[in-house]
Amino acid sequence: MSINKTYAVFGLGRYGRAIATELVKNGADVIAVDKHEEIVNELALEIPVCKCADVTDPDVIKQLDIANVDVVIICIANNLESSVMAITLCKEVGVGTIIAKCIDEMHEKIFLRVGADKVLFPERESGKRLARNLLSAGIMDMFELSDQVSMVEIPVKAEWVGKNLIELNLRKKYSVNVVAILDNGRVISTIDPEMVLQSTMKLVVIAETSKLEKLKIK
Repeated sequence: MSINKTYAVFGLGRYGRAIATELVKNGADVIAVDKHEEIVNELALEIPVCKCADVTDPDVIKQLDIANVDVVIICIANNLESSVMAITLCKEVGVGTIIAKCIDEMHEKIFLRVGADKVLFPERESGKRLARNLLSAGIMDMFELSDQVSMVEIPVKAEWVGKNLIELNLRKKYSVNVVAILDNGRVISTIDPEMVLQSTMKLVVIAETSKLEKLKIK
């Protein structure tokens, strides 16, 4: 996923608005939707495309052209029926990736069964972190160490295979520090800089969050 994809966020409570505003701040195309007009009016200046609508209505999904959105994030977990309907409608129109906020394991099972590709527990993953993960193509997971620094897990790029860390000089080229290598479930924390990288490996690196764009896999 990346900034080149289009996103829709259904439900603009604290969690949904954190996702939507972070995506917009980073230049992504976002359709934000909530059924409460006062919330939509409040966020209109922060989110260019902010609509007041009921996403459980098939006509609304059609009018908003959700079929052409790459990723839909559904943040209306407090209403199980509405969440299920929104997931179902998005699935029916062919949305590529559907992510749904849930409040417990029962909801998780239901959402996955009706078509969600991923579920979110707000207490485990912040809206801001989710947005950054969505925007970071090629980054498999991210953990914010501070407001400026993150630890991320990335796959080994095709052009890195067969080379070692000395040859790649990732610190100079990408401004990152490799702190571990994941290899078939094994965590290598004491790294031999002459180890030849394989396509099955993943690198755990620490970098300034603002420089993560360099790591994107095209």
